[in-house]
Amino acid sequence: MTEQMTGAQSLIRSLEHVGVDTVFGIPGGAILPAYDPLYDSSEVRHILMRHEQGAGHAAEGYAYATGKPGVCMATSGPGATNLVTPLADAHMDSVPMVAITGQVASPAIGTDAFQEADICGITMPITKHNFLVKKAEDIPHTIAEAFHVASSGRPGPVLVDISKDALQATTDFAWPERLDLPGYRPVTKPHGKQVREAARMISEAERPVLYVGGGVLRAGASAELRVLAELTGVPVVTTLMARGVFPDDHPQHVGMPGMHGDVSAVGALQRADLIVALGARFDDRVTGRLDSFAPGARIVHADIDPAEISKNRHADVPIVGDCREVLADLVVAVRSDQEKGREGDYTAWWTQLGRLRETYPKDYDRTEDGTLSPQHVIERLGTLAGPEATYVAGVGQHQMWAAQFIGHQRPGSFVNSGGLGTMGFSVPAALGAKVADPERVVWAVDGDGCFQMTNQELATAAVEGIPLKVAVVNNGNLGMVRQWQTLYYEGRYSNTDLQTSPLDEKVRIPDFVRLAEAYGCVGLRCETPEDIDTTIEKAMAINDRPVVVDFTVNHDAMVWPMVGPGVSNDEIQYARDMAPDWEHED
Repeated sequence: MTEQMTGAQSLIRSLEHVGVDTVFGIPGGAILPAYDPLYDSSEVRHILMRHEQGAGHAAEGYAYATGKPGVCMATSGPGATNLVTPLADAHMDSVPMVAITGQVASPAIGTDAFQEADICGITMPITKHNFLVKKAEDIPHTIAEAFHVASSGRPGPVLVDISKDALQATTDFAWPERLDLPGYRPVTKPHGKQVREAARMISEAERPVLYVGGGVLRAGASAELRVLAELTGVPVVTTLMARGVFPDDHPQHVGMPGMHGDVSAVGALQRADLIVALGARFDDRVTGRLDSFAPGARIVHADIDPAEISKNRHADVPIVGDCREVLADLVVAVRSDQEKGREGDYTAWWTQLGRLRETYPKDYDRTEDGTLSPQHVIERLGTLAGPEATYVAGVGQHQMWAAQFIGHQRPGSFVNSGGLGTMGFSVPAALGAKVADPERVVWAVDGDGCFQMTNQELATAAVEGIPLKVAVVNNGNLGMVRQWQTLYYEGRYSNTDLQTSPLDEKVRIPDFVRLAEAYGCVGLRCETPEDIDTTIEKAMAINDRPVVVDFTVNHDAMVWPMVGPGVSNDEIQYARDMAPDWEHED
């Protein structure tokens, strides 16, 4: 059966067909025809954001919380170009997202018409795919294809740009019964021979490590990972994008690898004789200087995207497939080997890693001047809010502290911008996560620099009744940049002082408490260690409005451990000028 309607009505009907319940967006001239039928939809809630970048990050937060593509909508020209950052962010972190943009009428395309921008051309390198739709009848199958591409294979963002005349034209609505996408056949089932070879290498290794990346989270494979880890007894490291996929308190978890990772995790990878990489991409923040990374390790690399395998580090055993299926098949293969008496003995390896964990635990310097230690603030937040809360970090020092000092026990509990490192991600992404999972406590853990990039979305949260909570770790500076200036630029603090938390006066520009109140939120401030718990508890008790807490913290706190830029992971420092004694640990 077909039904006659406008292209705009067809668009909204198509969104309903694919199960969309929330769209984050801002109307404008070219997309305006779509907003009229959206007004009548009883199935799709539109949340009016205050900036298109916020709409894109909110869609990402929604996708993190649900596993489904988040949806954002914007008009042509500047509306569409404001989505470039969240599209790039989603592309780097494999977040399923569909962005729908209006375009000038098709006869005007290419004429430099008012608010025209070639958004398909602009976003081609930062989307999984994009579409330009000029005919109303093409809208349903394009939307169906967009959602399929965004959510299948390696997830990612898809852009659908629709000309204004296509939205206004009349068409017969027909939902496609099947999709025909020539050339798009993502492989999900791994090759059995490769899986069996990987199982054999695990049993023969003396110092194996499971190097777990965000692909395991995207595949929903946390349970399968735990079965494999416990079956084999192999140590597990979880990257920034995989925090919570394997519980922090599990005895086989040896920490987070990378530039600001745990000494035990970095040491495990450096001294491994076998690395089984699962949904990870050997990112430069994990490997440090690539030619010195894990020099004695053979590599099993499993990823759904064949382009990632051997891109940065040669894979001795490449496995293309969905991580959930790879892990399930690996469990079967390992059990078969164990039944035949082939099983690894990692006793000496665990003794070595145990010494690393005991000698170099997570720690931080306590302040002696009565100021707040940011690590203490975040540690208490994680304890009081608990593992069932969702923590959404911005980018910088507070992001690393949130990864280090909150105990992540649940997949999806930690949301952050990893690959692109987008300042301004936290508040709108937390908003999207809270919309998707309204019964769960959601804390945006933000820095004072990041917070000022997208805090206008507090207005959205207040108006829409979205009671997220924001912890601003306010050190008055662009903290991570200041840390690098301390370490590598002789303390020359060029343009990093934000004046949000001055040391010697009470003038704050802006005053975050008053700013929160101006946006219809509750504003709180905490400046002394003895007030941390009571302030967090007060924020936790408020559930009818958004809450912003200004934690005024010490300016000089730094993130440790740290692998400096351009050096080997072997040169990790666990405090300033303090490095592990690897020879003793061996």
